[in-house]
Amino acid sequence: MSVTQIPLPFLYTVNHLGPDHLRRALAEDVRAGLTSAPKWLPPKWFYDATGSELFSRITRLPEYYPARRETAILREHAEEIAALSGADTLAELGSGTSEKTGLLLGALSRAGTLKTYMPVDVDAATLDAAARRVASAHPGLAVWAICADFERHLARLPRIGRRLVAFLGGTVGNLDDRARASFLSELHTTLSPGDGLLLGADLVKDTGRLVAAYDDGAGVTAAFNRNVLAVMNRELGADFAPQAFEHVALYDGRLHRVEMRLRATRPMRVHFREPALTVPFRAGEEMRTEISTKFYRYRLERELQRAGFAVSRWYTDPAQDFAVVLAFVPEPRGGGADRHHT
Repeated sequence: MSVTQIPLPFLYTVNHLGPDHLRRALAEDVRAGLTSAPKWLPPKWFYDATGSELFSRITRLPEYYPARRETAILREHAEEIAALSGADTLAELGSGTSEKTGLLLGALSRAGTLKTYMPVDVDAATLDAAARRVASAHPGLAVWAICADFERHLARLPRIGRRLVAFLGGTVGNLDDRARASFLSELHTTLSPGDGLLLGADLVKDTGRLVAAYDDGAGVTAAFNRNVLAVMNRELGADFAPQAFEHVALYDGRLHRVEMRLRATRPMRVHFREPALTVPFRAGEEMRTEISTKFYRYRLERELQRAGFAVSRWYTDPAQDFAVVLAFVPEPRGGGADRHHT
């Protein structure tokens, strides 16, 4: 682990990844996922600088409702969230460009509790830019930028003050059932009684709208999907031809999730320098690059409760497209504010 103070008064970076961590982790995922049948990769590898910029464009597309719905929910309820949490530290997992963070930082600041902001992301460049922007906009706020993989390094996150952990954007849906249960349980063990979790989750709805959000007419999501091939070419010395793969988005009604895939348009063999690996693709063969689970309220609340959280508030938009859930690690009986379920 390395800790660096940046020439802004209260900006620090903590790096848990090391200089070659991401390349080695990507190589491990390639060996595991691309030698499986069917082939798969985890979606975190989308988010290099190009992928982060493409995703930022996706959030502004007319088809992509989740970002607008979540932002509207936060705008309406941020003051209550701040009051209920009493948090002096806001930690944000998978923070990306931290675009929605201002609503929570502003509300916590007005509540008079905010002392620390802790963005956590695997992309060091995006993390650094976002942390500098927040530190400049909030003089006196201590900003700890944590370069880490939230699936691996939860236990290493600084335990500073009374924490509210924000996990927004529906990212929890990128984890399958087993990984999601493990993540929520591990997160619970790293928090203290009274600490909170603010979770953004997309809800089950019309299949056509769900698929359209992942297959826009402008082709931005297709470019985002293919970008993972460029990442493997650059980082692992692979020789993917990105335009030889079609973007595919479909909805699995049994598992309540959208899947993004890349479909080979011709037979090919892809060679990797690291790991030393050759991966064959048949014409029409698909590689799954993302899952995005959609939730019913009862299901998500049950998962949180099984992990040890007490659900306090369920916020949604008028169309009930998206939900933001506020939950807490229970305090000893009689402690804390009014956090009853509503």
